[in-house]
Amino acid sequence: MTTPQKFPTIEPSDVEIPAGKSLGEWVESRVARYETRTLDWNALKFQADYDPKYKRAQMRYIGTGATGVASDDNVVPAGNFTFSTMVLPAGCEGPLHIHRDAEEVFFILKGHKIRLFVEHNGEKVETVLTERDLISVPPGVYRGLRNEGIEEALMCVMIGNPKPVTPTYPDDHPVSKLKR
Repeated sequence: MTTPQKFPTIEPSDVEIPAGKSLGEWVESRVARYETRTLDWNALKFQADYDPKYKRAQMRYIGTGATGVASDDNVVPAGNFTFSTMVLPAGCEGPLHIHRDAEEVFFILKGHKIRLFVEHNGEKVETVLTERDLISVPPGVYRGLRNEGIEEALMCVMIGNPKPVTPTYPDDHPVSKLKR
């Protein structure tokens, strides 16, 4: 077991409001309102173009996640992690992938049969998540999920790195050969 990373203590006197901004302006710059978000069906479109079962959409709030989107001026800048929501249509899946540099958390907001599959060192495990269930997958472990329900699922996705490396896929998975 690794020792948890120690974060520095931040005292109020250590916080610097950006030059030229009032406290109110700074706070508003750290707000991402739903009304200003849009579903990005293109972030992972290269996968859905290969096979429609990989169709899903990301709505970014903090940082750009690990979908390969280089930048998004409409998000709160990521300091220590990214946060987005993901729409996963019924019958669709996020393919098996690995984040080597970050823990990934899935929190199911809407959906009743989200099958999460995990592989590590040749062992495979599956579990079914439903509304308000959460799973945290450590870095270095393959993970994927499939919506086996009859309606679209909505989940929060948090990645414990402000700019995670784009994930990779198992060598024998067809998505691993696709160009972004």
